[in-house]
Amino acid sequence: MLHKLALAVLALLLPTLAHAADVTGVPRIRDGDQMAFGSTRIRLAGIDAPSLDQLCLNATGERWSCGVAAHDALVKHVGDKEWTCHVQRTDRFGRSVAKCEVGGEDISQWLVQNGWALAYVNFSHAYEADEKPARAAKAGLWEGAFIAPWDWRVRNKKTTILGSVKPPENGLAILLASASGPVAPSPTCTIKGNVNRAGVCIYHTPSSRWYAKISMRVSKGTRWFCSVEEAEAAGCRETRR
Repeated sequence: MLHKLALAVLALLLPTLAHAADVTGVPRIRDGDQMAFGSTRIRLAGIDAPSLDQLCLNATGERWSCGVAAHDALVKHVGDKEWTCHVQRTDRFGRSVAKCEVGGEDISQWLVQNGWALAYVNFSHAYEADEKPARAAKAGLWEGAFIAPWDWRVRNKKTTILGSVKPPENGLAILLASASGPVAPSPTCTIKGNVNRAGVCIYHTPSSRWYAKISMRVSKGTRWFCSVEEAEAAGCRETRR
């Protein structure tokens, strides 16, 4: 009897629990696949978009801030609209991995179909078919040359280059760099990363003691990060002083 009663109570609670997992509202879009609803951080499921700091080449082989372009395209498309995100799980960075919709439109699918993100096949094949027409149409990132976002985070000189344009002689150097320079590529990308003498990547937030003394130069291997999570995903640790 008690077992049946417990099952009945669970059946009543399931719709409530499923509803509680949904996140709704107008988000603050951080980049092409990350956004925040207040203190709740969302990572779009099944896709990988360039971070704000990633550089690509455009259709003429010139340096292009493709991460910013992907962010801006998403903001223009649905940045001021009501979203509904169905949370699937929590990743190791504490973000809610979710499938998000706006007016019934799957946002991950829209990003892949328009070339602003790639199907993240290491985790899901849900959007693999949507990538093929984007590639054929040379849409978004596919119009030029770029490194897959997951490869870009751990990039080296042997990293595979994608896109419809053959990089010029200096193209690889651009693709391997980040949008570093004296000024942060975006007001939201203010964390500095540098490599110490032991070859360890260290990140410094604006409140860090040595922040102002870190000179941002691509030639020195420094780079800007848009979040602590991004810095740690790239293998960096926080400064200890």
